[in-house]
Amino acid sequence: MSKYVFFVTCPKGVEYLLGDELETLGLALVRNAPAGVWVEGALEAGYRACMWSRLANRVILHIAEVDARSADELYEGVVALNWQAHIPAGGSFRVNFLGQNEELRNTQFGAQKVKDGIVDSIRGAGAARPAVAQKDPDITISARLNRGRLAVGLDLSGHSLHMRGYRTEQGLAPLKENLAAALLLRAGWPEIAAMGGDFVDPMCGSGTLLIEAAMMALDIAPGRRQDRFGFEKWPGHQPELWLRVRQEAERRAHEGKQGRVPVFAGFDQDSRVLDTAWRNVQRAGLEGIVSLEVCSITEFARQARWAEQGLVLTNPPYGERLSERNALAGLYQSLGEVVLRELSGWRLGVFTGAPEFGKSVGLRSFKQYNLFNGKLPAQLILFDVRTENAMTPRDPAAAGQVMPRIANAERADMLRNRLKKNLKTIGQWARKQNIGSYRLYDADMPEYALAIDIYEGRVHVQEYLAPKSVDERAARERLAEALAVIPDVLEIDPKDMVCKQRQRQTGTRQYEKQAATGEYLHVQEHGCTLKVNLKDYLDTGLFLDHRPVRHWIQQHAKGKRFLNLFCYTGAATVHAAVGGASRSLSLDMSKTYVNWAIDNLALNGADLRKHVVEQADCLAWLADRRTANQRFDLIFMDPPTFSNSARMAGVLDVQRDHGVMIRQCMERLSSDGLLIFSNNFRKFKLDEDLAAEFDVTEVTASTLDKDFQRNQKIHQCWHVQHKLAD
Repeated sequence: MSKYVFFVTCPKGVEYLLGDELETLGLALVRNAPAGVWVEGALEAGYRACMWSRLANRVILHIAEVDARSADELYEGVVALNWQAHIPAGGSFRVNFLGQNEELRNTQFGAQKVKDGIVDSIRGAGAARPAVAQKDPDITISARLNRGRLAVGLDLSGHSLHMRGYRTEQGLAPLKENLAAALLLRAGWPEIAAMGGDFVDPMCGSGTLLIEAAMMALDIAPGRRQDRFGFEKWPGHQPELWLRVRQEAERRAHEGKQGRVPVFAGFDQDSRVLDTAWRNVQRAGLEGIVSLEVCSITEFARQARWAEQGLVLTNPPYGERLSERNALAGLYQSLGEVVLRELSGWRLGVFTGAPEFGKSVGLRSFKQYNLFNGKLPAQLILFDVRTENAMTPRDPAAAGQVMPRIANAERADMLRNRLKKNLKTIGQWARKQNIGSYRLYDADMPEYALAIDIYEGRVHVQEYLAPKSVDERAARERLAEALAVIPDVLEIDPKDMVCKQRQRQTGTRQYEKQAATGEYLHVQEHGCTLKVNLKDYLDTGLFLDHRPVRHWIQQHAKGKRFLNLFCYTGAATVHAAVGGASRSLSLDMSKTYVNWAIDNLALNGADLRKHVVEQADCLAWLADRRTANQRFDLIFMDPPTFSNSARMAGVLDVQRDHGVMIRQCMERLSSDGLLIFSNNFRKFKLDEDLAAEFDVTEVTASTLDKDFQRNQKIHQCWHVQHKLAD
């Protein structure tokens, strides 16, 4: 029996469920991919996936993978394939093209090059030119470009399999059928149905969850009512295998109704949307099985015929505008109250794009699944409906954690496009420079006042403090949009993103520890390994804007004695040690940062006897005449703008005190040494008298890499040396 390789696509977040489902259909998992899985198996198993997959979008029979770093290379690779084996003589085809690279930036152009290659291949073999048909082609070719390679395949499904044929009209916010099936599987519906449970959707809309639940419980194949599939005119099609699959689907649909049929009850307060749901039920052949009734959530009541256990699964409104969101807490609270009153012992599943309102249900959830409803991040929240799980409902309209959601799609698309543009420019530059941690976005758009930093695939987001003139609710709404867009564009798990909001804080509160996860990761920078923490502190342990300064120190430290004042986590000292500094002394007042700096040095194999880190008040150390006889060839001083720590002898104000500190550093600098002085006070002015005493050169422009070109006031930097004797 011949083995084939298939790429089966699905909604984002459903990949692992799909892999499990395809294994039950006879396909072996090869690997997971974003929004799909690679599997292998017999052709009949591929047919079964088209008929039976409740989760798939498309089933693509893999033909070949060709080099596609350029348009010409792509064309040559496509021409070399045997297309007569896949496109019928005198037939028609279309190409679905996805992906881009530096040379192929337009999907229409990519699709045209694939079409040209197919047509020229067939004509070159002496056969008649096939027709290109965008509508109702005999064959659909899938072309997926990724990192210079083009995966070419035959779309066996011919259309997205989420379209079962029963839903030709929709409610206001319909779920796609395969996403509804994924929710049912995550909520445990097959197991609940097997134990004699019933199904209820109290806000059923156009009825998609009800219909999918019924088809699942009654063993009705989702592809059973499809008119045609994409493989039926394929030259390699084996009709006898397909007939066997169809006959099995008919037999199982008949047998599925012979045993106990669960209750499938749907309710909605909108009679017009229920009319749509009823027509969908009829087209699905489920009349007499699915019941529908006009009923608001507050009027909902248990019916006598319902079982003692079951599943309540619903997709409440998200509240696309702030005015609508004001009513959501009450709606979710009403849902929790009536379910607890009427259906104790059941399971409740709420699928929502506003997961912060899960707290308003008034029940303690036992599981949450992150999914996407189209491009919108959403969450399935599961509850066991029991009195002991009751809790006080909370209205998230009050200040609290911001959850990802898109309120204004047009505005969110502006951010999405800017991030994609920055990925092409800054991201590409960082990869070429072998830089794994960089700033991707720095308040490029006034609507989204954020700094977005990449740390070796993890994402650190900081919200800049909005001016008092900006409405706090509107600012929260835009932040929620950013949190929805960022993981989508960067193709990361939202769990790999950390967001910190800079609140209006006074006194010492702004320096307090933010959390206590103890989660550290290692990042690479110019051959150095550095430890960062994205969650526990306002900053991460690595100032990305100083990357060029650290690199310069690394390149010029060989054989030199290095002093790092206000050393923070010692990153500059690591670069000096890796660059060959003969010895170093690093000082900071924070015990946490001193230990962190020691860890960083140890990570890079530095001799801690030669590279010493001490906890010290740098102002007191510089003022101490006993330390004045120590000499250094290279000094780095990057003091805070202001500090009034209880451990300091005085108060540090960088504008007021920098002249004294620089002069004290110069007393410790060798005659041919160099002081690098930097600070991030935007209004800073260097003491003009220093230029009369020393050779002072501003080097700020050379210390800003491409990722900080938009924010050239992130810091200022000078080189200070002793004047040469006349």
